[in-house]
Amino acid sequence: MSNTNQMPREEGIDHSLSLMREGYMYILNRRHSFNSDIFETRLLGKKAICMGGKEAAEVFYDTEKFKRKNAAPNRVVQTLFGKNGVQSLDGQNHKHRKEMFMSIMSPNGLEKLTSITKKQWEIAVDKWRQMDKVILYEEVQEIMCRTACQWAGVTIQEDEVKRLTKDLGAMFESAAAIGPNHWLGRNARNRVEKWIGELIDRVRDGKVNPPENTTLHRFAWYRDLEGNLLDTDTAAVEVINILRPIAAIAIFINFIALAVHHYPEEREKLTSGDEKHAQMFIQEVRRFYPFFPFVAALVKKDFTWNGYKFEEGTLTLLDLYGTNHDPEIWENPDVFSPERFAKWEGSPFSFIPQGGGDYFMGHRCAGEWVTIEVMKVSLDYLANRIDYEVPDQDLSFSMVSMPSIPHSKVVIKNVRRRI
Repeated sequence: MSNTNQMPREEGIDHSLSLMREGYMYILNRRHSFNSDIFETRLLGKKAICMGGKEAAEVFYDTEKFKRKNAAPNRVVQTLFGKNGVQSLDGQNHKHRKEMFMSIMSPNGLEKLTSITKKQWEIAVDKWRQMDKVILYEEVQEIMCRTACQWAGVTIQEDEVKRLTKDLGAMFESAAAIGPNHWLGRNARNRVEKWIGELIDRVRDGKVNPPENTTLHRFAWYRDLEGNLLDTDTAAVEVINILRPIAAIAIFINFIALAVHHYPEEREKLTSGDEKHAQMFIQEVRRFYPFFPFVAALVKKDFTWNGYKFEEGTLTLLDLYGTNHDPEIWENPDVFSPERFAKWEGSPFSFIPQGGGDYFMGHRCAGEWVTIEVMKVSLDYLANRIDYEVPDQDLSFSMVSMPSIPHSKVVIKNVRRRI
């Protein structure tokens, strides 16, 4: 008698177009229709497994069962991740390089990041006070670009800031795009990798000397397990793996502004200076609004889980958005309620806006601490330090476009400092 169960299966030749049409809801819709947290489908012409929920996240981040190398489609590598970056590594190579990323996230490093972020917000507010209207998403992207470069030890000329801001944005905005938008992201990555690569060569030649604890310095001189320096291209990819994610925090900051506007009762609580409530508010923004839809891995070797057979080499997607909206984990998951985090148990597998599992040993995003610290500063400005008006506009956001950004990009006007 077989000890395996028949996995629910989506009929049809290929469902890649359905994934593109349904975006963040693709996996969640089928989890509901199959009444199952796991199902089989076909994507990019191959068999794939999709799953979500806390238990699914626990097995997905088991490095004995899944690997990341070659899991991401080439179009995503060419825009979002870059070749040979930490996201594509497994085993001891991944652990060793991940430790380098985590060393950058030290308390002193995060304190410096907070200071830089505040300074950039101050500069931006002074500028916004003179503007008839502010397109928040675009302006915050520039704040994040400047912050990322300064923190990473990357010197950038003033006339290059807007170009780099657009290029970093194109990398994550084009990850799921096809046609011209995909090529915008691909060309943007090529430009930035070339620039950072030249900068790394200049560091190694002694022509540029960034501070020792910065990303640029550390990856210019990082050595792998064999004691070799990274090749220039890979070192550039890893420096960009700090710059690009910080630029992408602009998406969360836009949703902070949206939440502050849509939930005025929450804004009143924020003005009290209660740091605990601010932390809960930020976590709820990260849970409630769409960011990454899912993450991919390949089955490392045959295994059986909950009676379902996983065959070596099978593409597997973990539903991040759906797990953050799973009614088995979250009460009233489609209601914005920061207070839910007052009693959250802190599981690394139930709350996974930027991936799950362990920071040091697993594939949970190394930049999650950075994201939270930057969001804290940004929330303080949007809720406490400035006043502004939100004119009539289209504040809706798509659950199909990945990443999702409010259609109007959140326009504000009459920006003034709060007295």
